[in-house]
Amino acid sequence: MNNTIQYRGYIGSVEFSEEDGIFYGKVLGIRSLISYEGESARELLDDFHGAVDEYLENCAAEGKTPEVAYKGSFNIRISPELHKRLILYVTAHNMSLNRYIEETLENSPAAK
Repeated sequence: MNNTIQYRGYIGSVEFSEEDGIFYGKVLGIRSLISYEGESARELLDDFHGAVDEYLENCAAEGKTPEVAYKGSFNIRISPELHKRLILYVTAHNMSLNRYIEETLENSPAAK
């Protein structure tokens, strides 16, 4: 089962509240809170689409640039020793650290 949905470049979570008998979720990867709910999968999807559309319309009306999730950059923290070893490796192989990490991640099972 996939616990995410996508629309217009935004990814939303899918959760279920047994107590309330509803599906609910929020848009992932942005600071703005965009939430939605529904009593069925169809209602959840419709409310998700409506919430994203409303967010984009509000941004346009206010002259704001909508937030974009997953822009392709993120910070990681590693040990200084690992950082040093990686720099030595990439320098010896005439490549950038970013390129090495991108290739490594691209070949990981999570990227498949």
